[in-house]
Amino acid sequence: MEEKRKVILITDGDMCAKKAVEIAAKNIGGRCISRSGGNPTPITAGEIIELVKEAKNDPVIVMVDDEGNENIGIGEKILCKLVNHPVIDVLGVVVVASNTKDVDGVHPDFCIDNYGNIIYEAVDKDGNPTDEKVLYGDTVDIVEKCKVPMVVGIGDIGKMNGKDDRKKGAPIITKALQEILNRSKLLDKSN
Repeated sequence: MEEKRKVILITDGDMCAKKAVEIAAKNIGGRCISRSGGNPTPITAGEIIELVKEAKNDPVIVMVDDEGNENIGIGEKILCKLVNHPVIDVLGVVVVASNTKDVDGVHPDFCIDNYGNIIYEAVDKDGNPTDEKVLYGDTVDIVEKCKVPMVVGIGDIGKMNGKDDRKKGAPIITKALQEILNRSKLLDKSN
């Protein structure tokens, strides 16, 4: 029986997000599957699983992206395959807000706003709090159906009007990953 790999999924993968996620993964001592970055995700679920197995250490950070597709796109299909794979233990999903129309959205457990605060309303693409509990994005509708243990919402990775800039160390995506890591360790201890 293979040992399960600890994985955090992120529903964004464009070039700006990819560079910020690579920095954030280093910041938390994780490994980023850079080849999963792309808009849409350029490699298959099977290829991602092999790369996860080969990663030097956990947590392994994987990006999944639908390229603005409001239907169930490539990123969402990959997300579900990873969540249900026997060698992958998904600790959580960072769901990224976008201006995609006609989506159901997702109810995050909490969000990180563009100032790095933990809030219990959704955020928009710029990381500003909204009056809603639902976060809207192009690769998020499937998340609630896939039954992941933790869902953290943030604005557009690497952007948010410069507040998550990789030159500043990508602080917002770093905090989202760190919160998933910290809280999953707490969950482990309580079981």
